[in-house]
Amino acid sequence: MSSGQFKPIPQIILELPPAEQQRLYNDAYAIFQNLDWTDAAQLTALVMGNAALQQKLAAVVMNYLTQELRAEIQYGE
Repeated sequence: MSSGQFKPIPQIILELPPAEQQRLYNDAYAIFQNLDWTDAAQLTALVMGNAALQQKLAAVVMNYLTQELRAEIQYGE
């Protein structure tokens, strides 16, 4: 990403080519594939109730953005 071009993470993910979205999905899926869930709502509840899963998923996204896209992550106040 070029300097001064700030975008929210969800927007960056949506703008990725389908192959890159799939790659990010595969990395994230590896974290929760062995959990017992049947739909997105149940998976969301499981993740939101588990700080360790949240940290693992955040790490996958941040690693992808910083390593693959060379993006700089800034945290809001």
